[in-house]
Amino acid sequence: MQRIFISFIAFSFFLISCKKDSSTTYNSSVKADLSVEFDNIAGSQDLQLNTGKYITESGDTIKSITKLKYFVSNFSFTNMDGTVYTVPQDSSYFLVIEGDSSTYEPNFKVPEGEYKSVSFILGVDSVRNTLDVSKRTGVLDVTSPATADMYWTWNSGYIFYKLEGTSPQVPSMGGMGGNNFYYHIGLFGGKTTSTINNIKKVTLDLTARGTPKVKSGKDTNIHLMVDVLKMFSGTNSISIAAHSMVMTDDYSANIAANFVGMFRHDHTEN
Repeated sequence: MQRIFISFIAFSFFLISCKKDSSTTYNSSVKADLSVEFDNIAGSQDLQLNTGKYITESGDTIKSITKLKYFVSNFSFTNMDGTVYTVPQDSSYFLVIEGDSSTYEPNFKVPEGEYKSVSFILGVDSVRNTLDVSKRTGVLDVTSPATADMYWTWNSGYIFYKLEGTSPQVPSMGGMGGNNFYYHIGLFGGKTTSTINNIKKVTLDLTARGTPKVKSGKDTNIHLMVDVLKMFSGTNSISIAAHSMVMTDDYSANIAANFVGMFRHDHTEN
């Protein structure tokens, strides 16, 4: 609950910061610091690996979440005047790993200005999936320890979203043994063989809870909440008992359809 409480306190101050910045002038030819923070939660609770108890909308119990990792990429920011700044491709791929706080907050250099929305992809676009591996560096380096388990070496490419845990709803002989569930969702359309395309674009309005006012010499942070329980509800209701292990089968599209609903803008720190 600590991160949720802190975000509430931070939001209570954004009106003050807005008043301070109301007369700010911007120079769009100058770039300044802007970060986007991904704060993983489960409903009203702060997400904690290997502990806690979470209930899905359909009533399934999650006894523990043991792993959560996902790619976010292809960021763009829309100014109040409608101008869109697209982050250069080589600087636009990030792997969020629950339990590793150094991965929660991607940092960018964007033109000074006030921004009304942010867009990004949950996943890795088809171009990067099909590039020669020598051209996939940073978090896309499939030989790095953090990324090695987020890639299928065959036709399907990167795993966009990985959630693992335990639930008493999982049949005792289901999944890979015990009461474990595994959701490894990828598929970008395929390179040599056609597959499902589970890449999802997320666009969030930033005007209701503090617009980012990006100015040289100060740090601005867009704080997003990512509710993993929304993966089980929304467009489709996902039953852990019926689908405890989903990877490359057609059912993965039902889970991917819920991804956009996991993200919401909580507040901005100017």
